[in-house]
Amino acid sequence: MLGSFYHWGADPFLTLENDQYRDNDWERFYKSIGVLNSIIYMADEFRSKEEDIELLNRVEGEARFLRAGYYFLLVNIYGMPYCKATASRDAGVPLKITEYIEDKYFSRSSVEAVYSQIVTDLKRAAVCLEGIVPSSTLRVGKVAANALLSRVYLYMEEYEACIAAADEAMSGTYSVMDLNSWTDGQNVISWTSPETIFTQGGNAVVSTFLSSSNVWVQQNGNWVEQAQALSYQVSEDLLQCYDDGDLRRTAFFKNSLHAAIPDKYKTWADYNDNDEIGADFLIRLPEVILNKAEALAMLNRDGDAKTELQKLRSKRFALAPAITETGGALIDFIRYERRRELCFEGHRWFDLRRYGMPSFTRVWKEGGVPAKWFTMEKEDAAYTLPISKEVMDRNPGLIQNRLGNPKY
Repeated sequence: MLGSFYHWGADPFLTLENDQYRDNDWERFYKSIGVLNSIIYMADEFRSKEEDIELLNRVEGEARFLRAGYYFLLVNIYGMPYCKATASRDAGVPLKITEYIEDKYFSRSSVEAVYSQIVTDLKRAAVCLEGIVPSSTLRVGKVAANALLSRVYLYMEEYEACIAAADEAMSGTYSVMDLNSWTDGQNVISWTSPETIFTQGGNAVVSTFLSSSNVWVQQNGNWVEQAQALSYQVSEDLLQCYDDGDLRRTAFFKNSLHAAIPDKYKTWADYNDNDEIGADFLIRLPEVILNKAEALAMLNRDGDAKTELQKLRSKRFALAPAITETGGALIDFIRYERRRELCFEGHRWFDLRRYGMPSFTRVWKEGGVPAKWFTMEKEDAAYTLPISKEVMDRNPGLIQNRLGNPKY
């Protein structure tokens, strides 16, 4: 069903069986944004009437945080990557922040305009959420707003602002889990992990990746049991990124059939498992540290960047190796560290876009044996998903993204 995404098909929503896979994300995001627009508007209305100011601040802060997060995901899925030189004219997504209905076709706002609104919402959220203690990692406080803001500023190449936001987020009570105390079967990411700042959404990692469990399929009218093998697996390229002694290699992955699969998330034990965590919209303290480290390196503050890295790496090795890289090599090291630490958390694709959309190749395996090779060239249009046909039909004011051109 998702095979065309794997090899960057021109229409990734066309399955390998030539069926159309419905993209619901655009509609879901904008439906949520519509509700949030009304909440933010009503918060201002009630505030003028001297209602419960603390409650109003919390509600507005949460609403602005979510609206910023949804627009961040929208613009990074369907819009052009942020580039300072061209952001003012690059196509983003329609920006709608008013509470009232407008009888018109919406056009696409620029990437710069969308990011500007994201920053405005997050800065206001941080003000509203001052002193608010989240009741769980499903709710947000000032730390979450600044953590997400550090990510946004990093994407915008606003490095001093990224560092300031990261410092605000790191002043909270969250801490990096020490994998030296990790035990087999323990999940690194959960609601109750000391690293988890915020989580929202579902978790499809368990069902998406190769599993050693068998499944029942229908053959010739009969149900038969067979091994589940037609699925995703961890790439060998990723596994080779981990140095000897890196505890993440064991804690983040497990072996299943003939391949490795991710094992970072708490696997739900039952339908109502209270500690299952979402992989769709997740913020952890290690990301904030890496955001700051990369911003420091981009400002040629190599020593400070290494200090930040060691805050993370000291918890990922029994004895973390010294970091000897400087300059551009240090930036590359930090970006590989993001890949090692944040794999399967929704960062890699967005990171590749902001790294300049490099060319790379994927291998399609059948029965564990390489069968096909797919190459995406540098800056290929496939780095941006097409807007679904249903959305385009409803809104002629939109301009479609260019289609990708992968090489097979």
